[in-house]
Amino acid sequence: MKKEKFIISGMTCSACSARVQKAVDGLPGCQNAVVNLLTGSMQIEYDEGLLNAREIVAAVEKAGYGAALADAGAGHGRGNGGSGGAAAEPGMGNDTGNSLVDTLGREAAGLKRRLAWSVVFLVPLMYIAMHHMLAEWFGIVPWDGFKAVFHGRENAVTSAFAQLLLTLPILLLNRRYFVNGFRNLFRGSPNMDSLVGIGAAASAVFGVFAIFRMSWGMGHGDWQLVEAYSESLYFESSGMIVTLITVGKYLEARAKSSTGEALQRLMGLVPRTAVVMRGGSEVEVAADELVPGDEVIVRPGGSIAADGIVLEGSASMDESAITGESLPVQKKAGDRVISASINLDGYLRFRAEKVGADSAISQIVRLVEEAGATKAPIAKLADRISGVFVPIVIGIALVTGIAWLLLGYGVEFAFSAAISVLVISCPCALGLATPVAIMTGTGKGAERGILIKSGEILERARGIDTVMLDKTGTITEGSPRVTDVLCLGADFQELLQKAASVEQASQHPLGQAIVSFAGEKEIGLLPFEDFANEPGMGISGVLENERVFVGNSEYMESSGFDVADYRCSMDELSHEGKTVLLVAGGDRLLGLFAVADREKASSRQAVELLKNSGIDVMMITGDNRLTAEAVARRSGIGRVFAGVLPQDKERLVREQQKAGRVVAMAGDGINDAPALMRSDVGVAVGAGTDVAMESADVVLTGSDLRQIADMIALSRAVIRNIKENLFWAFFYNVIGIPLAAGVFYPAFGLKLSPMIGAAAMSMSSLCVVLNALRLKGFRFPDRDALPGEGTGKENAVQGDDGGELRGEALNEVKIVSLAAGRAEKDKFAYEDKCQKEDGKVKAELKIEGMMCQHCQKHVHDALSKMAGVVSVEVDLEKKTALVESDREISVDEFRSVIAEAGYELV
Repeated sequence: MKKEKFIISGMTCSACSARVQKAVDGLPGCQNAVVNLLTGSMQIEYDEGLLNAREIVAAVEKAGYGAALADAGAGHGRGNGGSGGAAAEPGMGNDTGNSLVDTLGREAAGLKRRLAWSVVFLVPLMYIAMHHMLAEWFGIVPWDGFKAVFHGRENAVTSAFAQLLLTLPILLLNRRYFVNGFRNLFRGSPNMDSLVGIGAAASAVFGVFAIFRMSWGMGHGDWQLVEAYSESLYFESSGMIVTLITVGKYLEARAKSSTGEALQRLMGLVPRTAVVMRGGSEVEVAADELVPGDEVIVRPGGSIAADGIVLEGSASMDESAITGESLPVQKKAGDRVISASINLDGYLRFRAEKVGADSAISQIVRLVEEAGATKAPIAKLADRISGVFVPIVIGIALVTGIAWLLLGYGVEFAFSAAISVLVISCPCALGLATPVAIMTGTGKGAERGILIKSGEILERARGIDTVMLDKTGTITEGSPRVTDVLCLGADFQELLQKAASVEQASQHPLGQAIVSFAGEKEIGLLPFEDFANEPGMGISGVLENERVFVGNSEYMESSGFDVADYRCSMDELSHEGKTVLLVAGGDRLLGLFAVADREKASSRQAVELLKNSGIDVMMITGDNRLTAEAVARRSGIGRVFAGVLPQDKERLVREQQKAGRVVAMAGDGINDAPALMRSDVGVAVGAGTDVAMESADVVLTGSDLRQIADMIALSRAVIRNIKENLFWAFFYNVIGIPLAAGVFYPAFGLKLSPMIGAAAMSMSSLCVVLNALRLKGFRFPDRDALPGEGTGKENAVQGDDGGELRGEALNEVKIVSLAAGRAEKDKFAYEDKCQKEDGKVKAELKIEGMMCQHCQKHVHDALSKMAGVVSVEVDLEKKTALVESDREISVDEFRSVIAEAGYELV
């Protein structure tokens, strides 16, 4: 399948876009085509074996419009430009945010010139035609010289010819309405221009006919005939109709150009030049001349021209335009820099990796433009109506004129009603209701670091009622660190060296944490062979003729190692939100590592925002249950799926969908890709893998989960706006057409003149566009009112013991050596609360919720009834319970019993 963009010229209303859509949909090999009236473009996906670009262009031209590949430049199709569509002007070939804004700007400038000259001729035309009304209504009496030439029945023909001469330049200036309108009418695809052209031309032709009748009347002395036709010239209606339509088109073009301002601001951040190292010297080159591998110099105040890796220097970077996050990000050697970010205070030399169209900023602009060029399913009804709207209106106009003639109301009345029906009908409002709102909404999202790939996704997102979050890299920062080391059958250095040597072949974040820890301790790694990987379980490799195993407890047990004696220690660490990796070699356990990944500062607040929106939040992770529950508890998540393999993630998403839920899945890794594709809305966090990005429907450039709540709120606002637009577009036509046809005239005396109809037609399109532009002022959910980010106790994430878990705590590594019978402390000692003496197991439990002696007794009785429990001591003041048993009791079993009693184990 091949996907390409075409520039379509000649489209002026939704009837045009519907005609082009129908022409292309009928081609063999066309899989998906979306025609966008706002941008004057078409995105099409087709089978190259059955269809080619030349055949697509031919089909569009046969329908009466011009077409050209976007990269070949616009305006080269055979069709003429329309009266107001974005493609009416050339220059859309450059597929950037600037191209859309520039094109709409040129369109507005052209319409402004045309409008100005039209008004120059319209003012005297209206004065000559209506001077007697001005005198009657406003007391504006014309001077004697004017009355001598244009006033009275003896000057009727002179006045009529003067009006004709003033009308002709107006019609010539606005000839596009007639050229495009009648051409499309004769081809069987009438559009808005056809309605305007027929109405204005009919008025002018009737005026010429009236001149002949007046001349005949004067020649034969029939002054009654002269007076009758002098009041029915309709030249002023013809000139006013096209001028008012041009006023509406001009204001509409001005408003539409605002939809691309977000993209224009983004593209404006990319510098036009860059300083690169060439032959040992600094040379300034055009930014579009950069190639991968160039070494680029950026000084304070400068912008990054390409994505790359920092080679030298350090600086604070403002990435807010890309990520939506206002705080500066510190960059140093080895870090990645993003195009369009700004160097605030330092010197950087970086190697360009992705330049031009491959850079992050270009991809963001492309995603937003493609999203703006798509249609939401809600627009399908409007599209179907637009396809038959104009022919129906022409039929209504004919029926209206004939009906009033048959009812005996006279030619003038019947003609006026028919013309009013033609000029008041507006398919433009229907065509603009969706694309302007989508373009504005996706642009607003891009400013916040939310990239929504299509209008369909935007509509789907508003119905999300369930959000499933991956843990590592999504809820957490994705940079695990070793927090605890328990040495069993080896000393600290041997344990770390063997574990890191095997893990160096693994790309798993937990394994990389051990490798990084070995690097910090300056422990060299050993060569290994015969590497084996058991996904989701562990790995092994042969070191110095001994196979070393690293993995979870299930992996160790399946490999023949007994871990029962250390179950309490593992449960204790897991309950603190840490992941335990056991290490074994030969026939013995060597020790264990606890690895923890700090939750993002915004995760808890993100969960609260989602809950406040009525959305159910779940965690889905491959980590063990105790660790997952600890992270979920601190993040405010109530439901956890732990120990889940990649294929199981997809299955769990499917199960939620079968239960009738609309599911959003957020993740950042390759293992999340199946679930992302299965979900109704897949969300990839910005720091994730390319596979996750490709599988997702929405990309969060800032890796901030609060953007999910922002995305849902934005989608609801956009779809609500589209519904408002469609309502007013339909309501306007449902009320306007009967009013123009004179349906209410017999009963209420209500009837619209053609001039008022033309003004109403222009205002309807403008109102739809202005309503969509209200989205530019959309306010995202308030973050300040919720706990989460910030400083102070109220925003601290609480640990299991009620104390604060600060980021520094993860830099504290607890090391205990049981093999040597002593504690080797790096920062502070690890206190094991689970001890085994004389065959008895003692466990100290911390219990929340005990308020009085009755609570104390309730907990004591519940624990005493557990199988194997020998004694229980409950301390109400310390909120602890010391349990002695003749068997090992798991934390889950303790938690279940205490929960049934109405309290919480922490």
